[in-house]
Amino acid sequence: MGLQRRQFVQGIGLGLLLGSAAHAQPAVSPYDWKSVPFGGGGFIDGFVFHPREPGLLYARTDIGGAYRFDPASQRWLPLLDHLAKADADLMGVLSLAVDPNAPERLYLACGLYLGTWARDAALLASDDRGATWRHHELGIKLGGNEAGRGTGERLQVDPRQGEILLLGTSQDGLLKSTDRGRTFSRLSLAVKHVSLVLFDPASGKPGQACQTVYAGSHDKPGLYVSKNGGASFALETGAPEQVPQRAVFGPDGTLYVTFAKGDQGFASNPGNARTGGVWRRDRSGRWTEITPVKPGGFGYSGLDVDARQPGRLIVSTIERWSEGDEVFFSSDDGASWAPLSKRSRHDASPYPWLVSYTRGLDRMGHWIADVKLDPFNGQRALYGTGFGLWMTQGLADSTVKWDFTVANLEETATLEIKSPSGGVTLLGAMGDVAGAAWDDVGKTPGAGLFAPSFETNRSVDFAQLEPRILARTSDGAANGGYCSLDGGASWRPFGPSPRRVKNEQGHQASTGTIAVSAKGGFFLWVPEKQAAMCSRDRGKTWQTASGWPAARDVPLLPVADRTVEGVFYVHDRGAGQILVSVDGGQSFSPAITGLPKVEQWQSSQLVCAPGALRDLWLALPDQLVHFAGADKPARALKPVVEPWLIALGKSQTEGGSHSLYVWGKVAVGAAISEGLFRSDDGGASFVRINDDGHRFGRLLSMSADPLEHGTLYLAPHGRGILMGRPR
Repeated sequence: MGLQRRQFVQGIGLGLLLGSAAHAQPAVSPYDWKSVPFGGGGFIDGFVFHPREPGLLYARTDIGGAYRFDPASQRWLPLLDHLAKADADLMGVLSLAVDPNAPERLYLACGLYLGTWARDAALLASDDRGATWRHHELGIKLGGNEAGRGTGERLQVDPRQGEILLLGTSQDGLLKSTDRGRTFSRLSLAVKHVSLVLFDPASGKPGQACQTVYAGSHDKPGLYVSKNGGASFALETGAPEQVPQRAVFGPDGTLYVTFAKGDQGFASNPGNARTGGVWRRDRSGRWTEITPVKPGGFGYSGLDVDARQPGRLIVSTIERWSEGDEVFFSSDDGASWAPLSKRSRHDASPYPWLVSYTRGLDRMGHWIADVKLDPFNGQRALYGTGFGLWMTQGLADSTVKWDFTVANLEETATLEIKSPSGGVTLLGAMGDVAGAAWDDVGKTPGAGLFAPSFETNRSVDFAQLEPRILARTSDGAANGGYCSLDGGASWRPFGPSPRRVKNEQGHQASTGTIAVSAKGGFFLWVPEKQAAMCSRDRGKTWQTASGWPAARDVPLLPVADRTVEGVFYVHDRGAGQILVSVDGGQSFSPAITGLPKVEQWQSSQLVCAPGALRDLWLALPDQLVHFAGADKPARALKPVVEPWLIALGKSQTEGGSHSLYVWGKVAVGAAISEGLFRSDDGGASFVRINDDGHRFGRLLSMSADPLEHGTLYLAPHGRGILMGRPR
């Protein structure tokens, strides 16, 4: 069955502006926010079961925050949607820890990147399982989305004295807190990048801190041990000098560790694993190798033990690319192993994109950084992959049935979204898993998948007056993108185009942004680091546009006029002007000049409203400007202080102004409020439509429904797609 078609309604032009701001905080119009179901799509790199409360399970991701599993609904509950834009880097969760003696307590070590431009890391502490948080600044960087994020856990709570936390960092060694994470000091472990931390609970007593602590290192490969609570460390004798990936104690006190090794001895996980192994250490201190299969070109990572049955183990490979990663199971303490793939069945059918992504093959997956057994039920197991997680309730069954248990865990990196004027309800271009066209935003899409599903799609657009005509760019496509003439039910590739250049890292530059003209006869495409290219035959042939701005270091985003065919615009940030093309993108010339220049590190956004020629909205770093037609003067919306993203949607009343949505800061009188806002009167007044519990970090794209008043779609960094509707 093909995609369903929404009725096409041409938009009404925006009315002109603006009263003065009222002298009060913006009114609040509460919205309900929920995920638009796609089904996973991102790297899930760690899980933690609480050892003393059945069913209490957490997951961490590299860019999409942390989640708690709800057994009743079989859904994941996001825990970091409260993060504001300034705290968006805290969506990268490098490690997660529970207090073994206090099920309500939860800790997250958060930070996305190590660059000087990134936000400093923070330790997030909760006393109510992630419902509310305290932020403790660390003053260092953590790499939740950097090399090494798949190892751990490197944040641990002393099982004998809950005030004590240890945190292994990405470049600042091993830290210790004695006040539940409020403050930290550095220990003497002479490594920079800590791969894991583990307390030996047998070395302490209730109320007396554990004295034996193990730590792994990425930069000085090996397992290190302290016998004095972390005051000093020594390399553990008998263990391989490789990078420890995961470590766990069995119920009889046996220590198990997985290792990986890469070029020059390093293994980052994910990335660069060339060899490795699985080892155990008995209580006498003797080390024994129990590696299931000697690795050639891969390592070992995921590891867990049955908390109630000694000798029952599960481990995973990491980066076994030739056959896909494997999960091995042993019931005799590693003396023998059985690969689970031979008796496993993975049911991908509820998620059609995954069937396409795996190309119909039933494999365990890739990037299996962590695998866990339920401490209260050894038949229940789960593991993470680069595209989601699999869970089983029957590990010992003759056929192990794995379910793709990702309901509401939408970690996909959605790069651009659009809600068309007719036809499908929503378009989403996604990193790594391509994206889709949704005809029903309440269901995982089936028809309309952007295939192949293992490519990164950068941009998608539709023709306002012929919404069945779509175009999208794809880094994996031979010629950079695809065209659809049936609203996303089928796609054909672009024809040959000038070869894309390379970026500063030496990689082929991304395919960038696409715009489709009002009736779909012309495409305008701007690959990264290149001038725009136009097509007069819907992507079959391309030519370079003349008059395009010379700047190549910042993205210049093309916009189609939504009313007149063949007209395109671009905001020339460096020159402070808007250029126009009236010949389908072949040539550009200045149309609006004298605008403030936008620095390279700043952002801007140009949006064209349907209904009238050159009805443009320009979001600058410190103001929102409306150009309501070629013969009307520009007006700045005084209430809008910082418009980070804007969108236009269906008007509240028939014939009225489009609803205007702003993500940013809006001033009312002397007060400034940050959040998501809607205006139904052309910007004269605003209501806030989110609350402090639903800020979603950093938004990459935003689109309002043109056929349903009040409906707004968001693409936060690493959180898939979210939909908001008035309560």
